[in-house]
Amino acid sequence: MRASARLGQNFLVDLELRDRVVDAAHLEPEDEVLEIGAGPGTLTSELVRRARRVVAVEIDRRLLPALRQAAPSAEVVNADILRLQLTDYFPEGGEVVVGNIPYYLTGALVPRLLGSPPRPRRVSLVVQKEVARRWCGLDGWSLSTVAVQTFAEPRIEFELPPEAFAPAPKVTSALVVMEVRREPAVTVPDLDAFFRFVEAVFQLRRKQLRTSIASVTGSRPDEAARRLAEAGVDPTRRPETLSLAEWQRLFRALAA
Repeated sequence: MRASARLGQNFLVDLELRDRVVDAAHLEPEDEVLEIGAGPGTLTSELVRRARRVVAVEIDRRLLPALRQAAPSAEVVNADILRLQLTDYFPEGGEVVVGNIPYYLTGALVPRLLGSPPRPRRVSLVVQKEVARRWCGLDGWSLSTVAVQTFAEPRIEFELPPEAFAPAPKVTSALVVMEVRREPAVTVPDLDAFFRFVEAVFQLRRKQLRTSIASVTGSRPDEAARRLAEAGVDPTRRPETLSLAEWQRLFRALAA
C-alpha cells in the first residue's frame, strides 16, 4: 500500500486544479503561507512562486526529499500539525493557510487553527465535500458549523472529482475558503463554555429543543420551553435549525 493511502491522504495530481486551488487563496507577494499536508510538493511548488514565505508542514518523512526538491525555498517542517506550536512560526498571526487535508484531520484542525489568537487571515482547505457543506451550513447546522462560523465566513469555491487525486478517493472533495473574522461572531463571557453548551445540545440533535435543553440544564421540559420562548426560540425546533445569533441568544438567556 502506498504511503499516502496509509496516512489517509490523497495527493492532488491535476495541475489545472492545483492552480485553481492556489488562485483561490488570493495570495499577495508579501504574504506568509502555512501549508498543511504538503506531501511531495505539488501545491508547494506553486505557493513559493506567489508568496514571500511558505512554511510547508508534512508528517511523513519519506516525502521530505520530494518536497524539498519541488520547493527548495520553502521552510519544510516534519511535524504533526495538531502538535506544532504555530506561534513559533507566525507569532503575530495573519498568515494564509492552504492545504489538501487528510480526511481524518478535519474535525480537529479548525479548532486548532482558529480557536485562539493570533489567528490566520484566511484559510483555504481542500476537504471532503460533505465536510465543506457542513462548515458552510448548507445541509443544516452542526457543532462544526457553529465553530467555523464563530471565527470565519466560509464559502465553497469549487468541487474536485476523485480522479484529481492519487490514490483516487471514493468521495468528491471541495475547496473551502474561510475569511477569518477580526473578532469572534459570538459575544459571550466564556467561549469555551459556549461551545460545551452547543456540543451538549447537539448530542441530543434528534430531540426538540425543549427536551434537549431540559436535559442539558437539568430543568423540567415546561420550564425549558418557557426559557426558550423568552429567548425568542420556538421550543419545538431542533438544534440544526438554529442560526449563530440564535445560539448566542439562547446561551445568554440560559446563563442568566
